[in-house]
Amino acid sequence: MVVAFSLGASVGSLLNLAADRLPQSISMLRPRSFCDSCGHALAILDLIPLISYLWLRGHCRHCSSRIPVRVILVEAINGVLFTISYLRNGLGIEFLAIGVIVSLMLVVAIIDLEHKLILNRVIYPAILVLIFLAPFWTGLGFPRPFLGSAGMLASMANTLVAGVGAYFVFFVIALLFPRGMGGGDVKLAGTVGLLVGFPGVVVSLWIAVVFSGLSAIGLLLTGRKRRKDTIPFGPFMATAVILTVLAGGEIIGRYQTFVAGLASE
Repeated sequence: MVVAFSLGASVGSLLNLAADRLPQSISMLRPRSFCDSCGHALAILDLIPLISYLWLRGHCRHCSSRIPVRVILVEAINGVLFTISYLRNGLGIEFLAIGVIVSLMLVVAIIDLEHKLILNRVIYPAILVLIFLAPFWTGLGFPRPFLGSAGMLASMANTLVAGVGAYFVFFVIALLFPRGMGGGDVKLAGTVGLLVGFPGVVVSLWIAVVFSGLSAIGLLLTGRKRRKDTIPFGPFMATAVILTVLAGGEIIGRYQTFVAGLASE
C-alpha cells in the first residue's frame, strides 16, 4: 500500500507539471520546475510529493508566495486512487493499466477545469495508443494478454465500436446544442469509449451525465452559475471513467440486480 500510494503521489506531481505546462505549450523537460511567482528553480527538497508542501506549509521557500492547494490535492488523490487499484488488483499489469488511465483522466479534468480546454496534444496520442492496444483490451479497460485470435478480434471490435459510437453520439449532441458541447468533449467521449469498451462506455457516460446534471442544479440553486453560463463537461467524464475502471463491474452488477428485482415484482 505504501509503494502504491507513493507511486501514485509521485505521478500526481508530474500531472501537476503537465497541467501547468501543456496549456501553455511549454516543454515538460525544460526548463526545470520553478516558482511561478519568483522564478527561482526548485530543488529536490521542494519537489517531494506531499511532504514538501506540508514541510513548506504551502509557501515557496524563496519568496514565501502561496503554492496552489491543487498541488497537494492532486498528489493525494492520485495516491489514493493508486492504492485502491492495488487493493483490488495487486501490483500487476492491471494496476499499471489503471494507473495510466486514472492519471490521464486527472490531467484532462484539471486542464478543463482551469482552462476550459481539452487538449489535442493529450487526446490524440491517447487515441493512437488505445487503437494500437485494442486487440488486448477487454470491456472495462483492463489488459488481457495472450488472447487467441478470435478473442483479439472480439476485443478490437468491442473497443472500436464503443469508441466510434461514443464519438458520434456526442458529435450529434454537439451539432444540436453547440453552446453546451464542444469539440473537445466529443473527442474525449470517443477516447472514453476506447478506454472502457462496452458496456463500460454506457456506465461512464451515464455517470457523467448524472453527475453533471446534479452539479448544474446545485450551482444554479446556490447562485454560483447562471443558466447561460457554461460548465466544463470533461471533469465529469474523467471522474466517470475513474469510477468505471475501479468499480465498473460492481456498478453493472448492482444495476442488473436492481433491474431483476423490479422485474420480479
